[in-house]
Amino acid sequence: MANAEGKPLAFILTPGNVADISVAATLLDDIAPPRRLLADKAYDAGHLRQRLEAQGTEVVIPSSGARRHPYPLNRKAYRGRNVIERMFCRMKDWRRIATRYDRLARNFLSAIALVASVCFWIT
Repeated sequence: MANAEGKPLAFILTPGNVADISVAATLLDDIAPPRRLLADKAYDAGHLRQRLEAQGTEVVIPSSGARRHPYPLNRKAYRGRNVIERMFCRMKDWRRIATRYDRLARNFLSAIALVASVCFWIT
């Protein structure tokens, strides 16, 4: 799958009880190294930060409250994360996505791809 600029996108469907960070490395393997990675505090892990910095990616992740020495945060860049959150909110306006009516993962992923395309087309 590709975005509007023709750059590849990757996503993985996980069960609701699996932390997203557990598949972050797999997703990063599927795409070219990004210039910047925006994520929330749930992605504040040393191994992920080290991997991203080693490949030259700017890490824009706020430090969790458990860190004794917080990492600096590019607040201006982090404001761009609201675009991602708004897209998820738009997708959840579609009842089929919000309640996950589909039992099969392939059907749910197809619905997500369709809804994401429509949401992108409308905006």
